[in-house]
Amino acid sequence: MKHLALVVTAVVALGSVHLTRAAVADGKPLASGTYQIRTTDNEPKPAAGQSANAEQWIEFLKGGKVVGREVATVISASDMKTIAKGPTPRTNGSRVDALKGGDYVRVWMNKGNTNYLINLPLAK
Repeated sequence: MKHLALVVTAVVALGSVHLTRAAVADGKPLASGTYQIRTTDNEPKPAAGQSANAEQWIEFLKGGKVVGREVATVISASDMKTIAKGPTPRTNGSRVDALKGGDYVRVWMNKGNTNYLINLPLAK
């Protein structure tokens, strides 16, 4: 009989962000507006060579209801210091930036010593 290892992570409220343009999260439309962001207890299976906690599913909530979800890249504060090339959000803060080319927006949440980067294509 095989036993499956189950990793359960806590759901964490990351804060709120305001999207000025409509985007797409997990293939579904996400209207412009203000959203509460939280992690889920579901982590995607890591790719070959990727650490087990490198990605995390997050949820976008509006009025207390989940209206979208997407995978976030999870990066520690110490690692972020070596790879960030511009302004970073303050601890427990966030940033929303249009990415070069104008086809994507990055939602960047900094909760404690952990950064969550969510790249969303803009809606057409």
